[in-house]
Amino acid sequence: MLLTIASVTCLATNIYFEARSEDRVGQYAVAEVTLNRVASPDYPDDVCEVVWQDKQFSWTHDGKSDKPTDAEAWSQALSIAANAIDDYEIEDVRIFRQTVLYYHSKSVTPYWSKSMRQVGVIGSHIFYEAG
Repeated sequence: MLLTIASVTCLATNIYFEARSEDRVGQYAVAEVTLNRVASPDYPDDVCEVVWQDKQFSWTHDGKSDKPTDAEAWSQALSIAANAIDDYEIEDVRIFRQTVLYYHSKSVTPYWSKSMRQVGVIGSHIFYEAG
């Protein structure tokens, strides 16, 4: 996977809006699911296309600004994004198998979660692979 400014920025934006209140492990897990989608034949093969794919991540279509406002959280998201992309191919640093393509906040129960196999909970997110 190519480490570019665009890919880091798109992944960092997803980390920021999906998981900025999580610890580093929780943020890395969200990054990894995003990168798993890039590697999957069922999703686009570009980080930005995965992040901005229609209605895949709630923050992309909630009508709110997509500009990070918390400088410290944005800096951490950028760091995690760059490290996640750079380390993605190294199996030993991965949290989940490449089949983990879905997650949601514990505060919601999406219809699709019933057809998935739960593989873990990190922070306030539940992670799944197709059942």
